[in-house]
Amino acid sequence: MGTKVDKDKNSDGSLLRDKKITIVFVLGGPGCGKGTQCEKIAKHFGFTHLSVGDLLRAETKTGSAYGAMIQTMMKEGEIVPSEVVVKLLQQAMLRSGNNKFLIDGFPRNEENRLTYESVMKIEPAFILFLDCPQEEMERRVLNRNQGRDDDNIEAVRKRFKVFSESTLPVIEYYERKGKVRKVDAAKPIDEVFNDVKAIFAPYKVG
Repeated sequence: MGTKVDKDKNSDGSLLRDKKITIVFVLGGPGCGKGTQCEKIAKHFGFTHLSVGDLLRAETKTGSAYGAMIQTMMKEGEIVPSEVVVKLLQQAMLRSGNNKFLIDGFPRNEENRLTYESVMKIEPAFILFLDCPQEEMERRVLNRNQGRDDDNIEAVRKRFKVFSESTLPVIEYYERKGKVRKVDAAKPIDEVFNDVKAIFAPYKVG
């Protein structure tokens, strides 16, 4: 399916570049509250919330050969290629009809970032970094995931390790470019959103 991605990527990318697009990457460790804050931002500021995990899961349910390939990779614990992830993001952005996007949990690593830059050629407006101590994120994840296969402490700590080793370097890259907006995500949800609102104020609808 790599051929399909390569064949379409330039046309989709140029269609998006013809519009005035605002993209914000929302990053933070597991349990920092990305999904919750993205929902609030989308509602208050008119952004479309795109979660890479949701897009991948949705594609596996389409019954397409493309979706079957993704499902097989996910089942076998393989990482879905960055080109595929960026392609799904492009398609979702074009379908939405919107021009303001929150991309939740992406880029997860340097390879994601480099692929995004080479394919999309749209610089993110900024990166919203929801900063939260590991102990607090552990508590949240273990509380919310009771009964799930990945709610054990070993699995949770493995996710933190991946975040620290793979995603933090991406945040540091954008920090050097002056694009990171860091928020203390250990506070209660509404207090976190008050800080987030101040950052998004220039994008207020109407």
